[in-house]
Amino acid sequence: MAVDLLLGLQWGDEGKGKIVDVLTQNYDIIARFQGGPNAGHTLVFDGNKYVLHTIPSGIFHKTALNVVGNGVVIDPVIFKKELENLDNHNIDYAKKLLISRKAHLILPTHRLLDAASETSKGKAKIGSTLKGIGPTYMDKTGRNGMRVGDLELDNWKEKYQALTEKHIKMLNFFDVDIQYDLDELEQEFCEGIEKLKTLQFIDSEAFINNAIKEGKKILAEGAQGSLLDIDFGTYPFVTSSNTTAAGACTGLGVAPNRIKEVFGIFKAYTTRVGSGPFPTELFDEVGETMGRIGHEFGATTGRPRRCGWLDLVALKYAVEVNGVTQLMMMKGDVLSGFDTLKVCTAYKYKGEEITHLPYNIEPENVEPIYSEFKGWEADLTGMTDKESMPENLVNYIDFIEKETGVPIKIVSVGPDRKQTIVR
Repeated sequence: MAVDLLLGLQWGDEGKGKIVDVLTQNYDIIARFQGGPNAGHTLVFDGNKYVLHTIPSGIFHKTALNVVGNGVVIDPVIFKKELENLDNHNIDYAKKLLISRKAHLILPTHRLLDAASETSKGKAKIGSTLKGIGPTYMDKTGRNGMRVGDLELDNWKEKYQALTEKHIKMLNFFDVDIQYDLDELEQEFCEGIEKLKTLQFIDSEAFINNAIKEGKKILAEGAQGSLLDIDFGTYPFVTSSNTTAAGACTGLGVAPNRIKEVFGIFKAYTTRVGSGPFPTELFDEVGETMGRIGHEFGATTGRPRRCGWLDLVALKYAVEVNGVTQLMMMKGDVLSGFDTLKVCTAYKYKGEEITHLPYNIEPENVEPIYSEFKGWEADLTGMTDKESMPENLVNYIDFIEKETGVPIKIVSVGPDRKQTIVR
């Protein structure tokens, strides 16, 4: 009677969607517990590529139920487009997709506030995806937000109007020129609401806990990454929710003692989208090659991802904060062909060598200290078992396991669900 948890250990984009898709066959329920459409989970199978933003990554399997939990924020406009994409693939989401009544709604004016706030920061901008995520969570914590359950009330449009009027007054506070047609935005929003209302709304905490009692197998799916956590990430260059393991408890209504396995997903190197410190970032041909081979572009924004060597200081921090029990290494195939690989094992921080993640990792404070490893030439993309892996890759994996104290159970060697080696 427990819930397994899957989350990212870096700055997002680790490949969580693929692993959820791979693991779904072992579970009855896939439950998304935080974040919004600023997430992009990419799945590749049967020669096709699919990108999900809010819908859990188990939706393409016939048997699993998929739950959007209370910790998620939903943009009805984007959600409608996601559902329409599923229509093209004959997915019966009316039966397989359940929405928490306590999930908050992203209004059109939330997106406008996001754009105005980011524009007003100038060079100090945080790299927001401009999806309205931050303002929606601000209204949630400010006790002003609209929730999915409000749509079942007769006066939901009055609540919407009152919150929208408040937002318009707030927009006037920002000294920036944001052009918008509110009538057009509201028409899209209302169409999205009507589509959303065709789905089943549930009291998700009761649903999940009853499922636990019934012995159902549940996988909680996180979005973004641990280093973007609002409390434990590289603040203020973070997202607006708790992306760490604790977020699964508050985002689904699951008690901490119900969590069993914690699957931590990380890339064999490191990437980051948007602004913020990144100690191992590469500005040379090596970084450019990583990005090109790894197709490192944001699934939601299309922005190129910054690339760098694996940062073990940050990875061990994320493993500890989340209580990770199993590691899964993604994109091992991208590192094929490099003569030498580097791993950051410590920082030089204000003249002192440290092995923990300090309060501030801005470049003026932190200099990475590297260990070097021999690379491998072998093309990993066709490998299907651990016996096929080159020795230098095995050495690389063994070192990470030793440093983190956690076994690496899965090595991904390509984007397709079949390109997955179980160790």
